[in-house]
Amino acid sequence: MKLFLKGDKCYSAKCAVDKRPDKAPGEHGHLRPKFSEFGIRLREKQKVKRIYGLTERQFRKYIEKASRSKAETGKLLISLLERRLDNVLYRLGFASSRKEARHLVHFGHILVNGKRVDVPSYQIKEGDAIEVAQKSRKIGRINQSIESLERRGFPGWLELDKDNYKGVVRKLPLREDVTLPIEEQLIVEFYSRV
Repeated sequence: MKLFLKGDKCYSAKCAVDKRPDKAPGEHGHLRPKFSEFGIRLREKQKVKRIYGLTERQFRKYIEKASRSKAETGKLLISLLERRLDNVLYRLGFASSRKEARHLVHFGHILVNGKRVDVPSYQIKEGDAIEVAQKSRKIGRINQSIESLERRGFPGWLELDKDNYKGVVRKLPLREDVTLPIEEQLIVEFYSRV
């Protein structure tokens, strides 16, 4: 399954998943095992962890936060993950992957509401303005990523001003806004039995 971990390569014909869709990597890739109920839920959890680039501890904290709320746990989990600053940068097109977005945040290239933020897990709120710092606008990777945004698609809950390297969160993301193939109910079931 495509997890879009390699940035722009996943949107081109060079993607390994598109080249060999019927076979897993390795010599015995054609011998795919059948998974148990536990295995199916574990794989779904691992898939989402890798998509968003989180450790087990970070992911568990999001699960706990979502389960404490009165809202539906799975939908709130996806919303919390989408609201991470590194993910919002990726969605705005300032980075070609979430990993690259984490680096931009960590090294202080990003401003939220005019203030420098260097925590990739910072939770974005409705109305927040995210922009690239003035000195960092010359970075080639940021400009390349903005140019390739059309191939990836753009979410409706964000607004982008390419010329000023600025994005605004128009509304908080809902489950319907996330087009990734995630079955959040399997993740909730996995953590409910552990």
